Amino acid sequence: MKTTFWEKNKRTLCNLILVAVLVVLVGCVDAFAPSSSMWFPVLRKVCTFALAAVAMNLLNGFTGLFSLGQAGFMLLGAYAYAILTIPVELRGTVFRNYGDSLVQFQMPLVLALLVAGVVAAFFAFLIGLPVLRLKSDYLAIATLGFAEIVRGLVQLSQFGPLTNGPDPLNNFTAPKNVMPYAAIAGVCILLIVLLINSTYGRAFKAIRDDEIAAEAMGINLARHKMISFVVSSFFCGVAGAMLAMCNTSVSSVSFTTSMTYQILLVVVVGGIGSVSGSIIAAFIYYASSEWWLRFLDLETYTAAGTRIPLLGYGFRMVVFSVLIMIVVLFFRKGIMGTREVSVYDDVRAAGRFFRKLFGGKAAKGGAA
Repeated sequence: MKTTFWEKNKRTLCNLILVAVLVVLVGCVDAFAPSSSMWFPVLRKVCTFALAAVAMNLLNGFTGLFSLGQAGFMLLGAYAYAILTIPVELRGTVFRNYGDSLVQFQMPLVLALLVAGVVAAFFAFLIGLPVLRLKSDYLAIATLGFAEIVRGLVQLSQFGPLTNGPDPLNNFTAPKNVMPYAAIAGVCILLIVLLINSTYGRAFKAIRDDEIAAEAMGINLARHKMISFVVSSFFCGVAGAMLAMCNTSVSSVSFTTSMTYQILLVVVVGGIGSVSGSIIAAFIYYASSEWWLRFLDLETYTAAGTRIPLLGYGFRMVVFSVLIMIVVLFFRKGIMGTREVSVYDDVRAAGRFFRKLFGGKAAKGGAA
């Protein structure tokens, strides 16, 4: 019996329909939401950190390398992007404390994004030569130290004509709509997925599962670890540039160790080894922390004028932390585990569940 086009590609087609629906929804937000709507800052940040989480998952989840240097690579990408996209006529104003900028040209947005990724990847290659010889916690500590070193160096006044020292960079290109962020994140995540599903991705997974067995099969461990580390850092650099666009200014104080821990939390909650899990967790994490739970930080009073206890500044993060703990306790492998979203299979599974649920009740009712 001849297999139809639908039968061969039904899962891919259903996933493409989901992507098309999401693109339409983002377009509707850009077109119809008021400029003061929280949809704009939240979705821009979701796109940014979804890319950072997927890049981290490539390294930690698919290759088995525990790195904590993501904030450092994002910082490099953010500074590279900001420096390259400040208009020439505004550079004297931005770098007024240092006379003028060393860079006297402006790049278009897409090219600056690529350069931001390349800068992060270049530094990843340099530190990867000695650092990737380490394993487990030692690798995490070494990359964490690198991130702190970079954060300290960009603040030095000696680099002021290039990085503006401790002063923030601003007046660079920063789109306001959500669609550019969604497009950048979508293209980058697609490239990561293609890499994961290639022969390189299978080699990464083999290294993650058993390095000795992978080496016995002829996989060059050093080469593939370096590829994973550099590619992950490249996309972290692009995510850093996106964060610069989100914030409309760049300062090293934003790229602290806690940023890396936030990204790691998104990866763990979504599922280590799941790309779609990282995207879903990024939306839940940042929509909840930045928007949905904001009311918990407001002092609230009853009609009688009595203040409701606990509600006030800081209570939002207490509730949010409790919710994260509940998710981790009940979803030991994260929301998605190692699974990926498959619209076709998930809809069929949901249909079977509801048929069993309501069909069982109907059968019991008829028997009674």
